Amino acid sequence: MPDRLRIGLILNPVAGIGGPAALKGSDGVETVQRAQALGFETQVEVRTRLALDQLRPHAARFRLFTYGGPMGESVLADYGFDFEVVGNPEGKTTNPEDTRAAVRCLQQYDLDMLLFAGGDGTARDIFDALRPGQVVLGVPCGVKMHSGVFAINPVAAGKLVARICCGQLASVAEREVRDIDEEAFRQGKVRTRYYGEMCVPDALSYVQQTKTGGREVEAIVVADIAAEVVENMSAGVFYLVGSGSTTAAIMDALHLPNTLLGVDVVRDRALVLADANEVQLYDIVVKDRAQIIVTVIGGQGHIFGRGNQQLSPRVIRQVGLDHLTIVATKSKLNDLGDSGLLVDTGDAKLDQELTGLYKVTTGYEDAVLCRVSAGDFTT
Repeated sequence: MPDRLRIGLILNPVAGIGGPAALKGSDGVETVQRAQALGFETQVEVRTRLALDQLRPHAARFRLFTYGGPMGESVLADYGFDFEVVGNPEGKTTNPEDTRAAVRCLQQYDLDMLLFAGGDGTARDIFDALRPGQVVLGVPCGVKMHSGVFAINPVAAGKLVARICCGQLASVAEREVRDIDEEAFRQGKVRTRYYGEMCVPDALSYVQQTKTGGREVEAIVVADIAAEVVENMSAGVFYLVGSGSTTAAIMDALHLPNTLLGVDVVRDRALVLADANEVQLYDIVVKDRAQIIVTVIGGQGHIFGRGNQQLSPRVIRQVGLDHLTIVATKSKLNDLGDSGLLVDTGDAKLDQELTGLYKVTTGYEDAVLCRVSAGDFTT
């Protein structure tokens, strides 16, 4: 058998913890502590396992190199993979320097690929310490993930690595690393910054695109979408209005304040709760009828799992899959090409249940059918 692939693995143990807590990100110790104080937990290890599960049949084809404790060692402990721990984080709570130190350490082992689990902030830290030409792939675990270095979901990440292990794919492409100003983000302002590019496997069906700016929408079309949604709102129903400029137009049509980058709750055309977190949403939807209104992430196609983790699997299930309204302009849908709409809720079973054809409201008394998928891949 040829030499085994040498794969590095790094986890950011706190990535994404601020999403369900409606904190718009997880950067900074104070944000992490706030989310933990509210009772929220990170899903990094759970999502990383979804990727690693795809590698089980190919364990003889690779060797893993990782960092100690929650940065990799813990998640690998019960897999039976051949792996080596090459260093350890400084303290109990990891920080960006731990990630950069892990990259520097792992690259001494002549990696064929570096697999990391986190969000845009983690991608930045990886980029800061990465040597030119090193192939990387992100398992999406953060809140925002504007960068083009992530797989479209954790399962896709694992299947893509499996393909490479089997020699089915070797080409790479340069993809952008971007991050957002979280303080501005919490004030409803989108300020992304380009940091550079990293080499990722060139497989568009597995790897998400860089998020495009969501402000380039036709004002009249968006107003028509909002009018259609508002006209069809039912009395007594809680409406969970997701993030985005298209959904913001719905709030404007209702003459209500809007959390551009959060989830607002409306009932009988009145604001019930602004910028709700996951627990608050669940407490609402278990009591009465509810409807979820979401739009599409421009350039990527996700309707769940990017910037709206407050709409968790249990919230979506409680509301019901038949009570989902998707809104988007036709130009945004056209820009997606054949990839269609995507879901990445963190619950693989729910993702599969969400697949199928959905009506997408694209104007006043105007809609199109779009396919929603969780990524249907073969190794």
